[in-house]
Amino acid sequence: MTTAKNGISHTRTHVQQFTPTKQIELFESLKESRFSGQLVVSDAQDRTWILYLYLGRIVYASGGVHPVRRWRRHVVAYCPERLSHVEEIQLILANIAQEDSRISWEYQLLSVWIDRGEITRDQATKVIRATVIEVLFDITQAVEVTFESIKDNLLSTRLILIDAEQVIKEANKLYAAWQEAKVADRSPDMAPLIRQPDALRKKTSTQVFQNLSQLLDGKQTLRDLSVRMKRDVVTVTRSLLPYIQLGFVQLTEVGDIAPPVSTPVAQKLFKIKTPRRITIACIDDSPIICQTMESIIKEAGYNFVGEMDGLRAIAVLLSRKPDLIFLDLVMPNTNGYEICSQLRKLSFFKTTPIVILTGNDGIVDRVRAKMIGSTDFLGKPAQQEQVLETIDKYVIQKLNK
Repeated sequence: MTTAKNGISHTRTHVQQFTPTKQIELFESLKESRFSGQLVVSDAQDRTWILYLYLGRIVYASGGVHPVRRWRRHVVAYCPERLSHVEEIQLILANIAQEDSRISWEYQLLSVWIDRGEITRDQATKVIRATVIEVLFDITQAVEVTFESIKDNLLSTRLILIDAEQVIKEANKLYAAWQEAKVADRSPDMAPLIRQPDALRKKTSTQVFQNLSQLLDGKQTLRDLSVRMKRDVVTVTRSLLPYIQLGFVQLTEVGDIAPPVSTPVAQKLFKIKTPRRITIACIDDSPIICQTMESIIKEAGYNFVGEMDGLRAIAVLLSRKPDLIFLDLVMPNTNGYEICSQLRKLSFFKTTPIVILTGNDGIVDRVRAKMIGSTDFLGKPAQQEQVLETIDKYVIQKLNK
């Protein structure tokens, strides 16, 4: 789907899996069109990555679950002396946050360091390449992927330009090694934690147990450990796999670390760096209607929530908190009037657009639905153009204001 506003074009596409072959094809087309702007990639788990491009070549990449951890890892690997100047970093980032920066703060920080002669262009190149490859690795591992190209002809760069095909192949090589290591069902962003210290002590030497006790504290991800141990992440994970399989060590999810700035500055820096994917819900007892709506909504790049049991609808909606709800008027055991009325009594759904789906076009239905708080009507069967126009009217246009 393509939309345009204020001269900036947005093209959104949905694929089941963003394979290296599909990635190469996409970047080839962006190179041919000399595209400058952002490629925003999201998956079914609401993870979002942003690749910045200038004339079809990659400038930088950011986003994902651990953008700050990633930044710190690569700075530690290629220019560790910079991390000792925390106050200086805070000052630089505070100034960046006051500007209308078109590329993420990590990239701007590298630019400032080069201008000051505090790192070499080679060091910056290594940080950027490692970052892009890691992001592409994560995108390859994702499923239910939506990518959106946002044209921005003012985006430019003073640092390196990366040929996409080369880094995609490098990322795919790493991912193939990850699969061969029998760990493809796990994420390198997970942190190993010792769960059975006594059992682990009996299975290892004193020295090995002491080393593992220091490293496996549940606070460092597999990627963090690979930098600390100066070994690639596949090798590190393989070495831990026997203990993981025995249940002595467990891989746990861990959050990102705090950015090296104060809270107000951090809020400015991250305000537009991690866009949230829009979620659309459809409550209808007809499997055909639900399947049709799912196809239309997912193809347009939005998350979809479907529920055919009207009695379960409110619980499902509360758990997913959609941005817009398509609601069937006539269902067994309950009806759209009752559900809409109950939703409007909940603080979270007081302003959420609720669009009634109905095969009837009676004035009585419309008046009654308006009285209990519905936003609009849509006739059944809903057509693709009508569904997307409704989402644009009640969600997209409001977000763009």
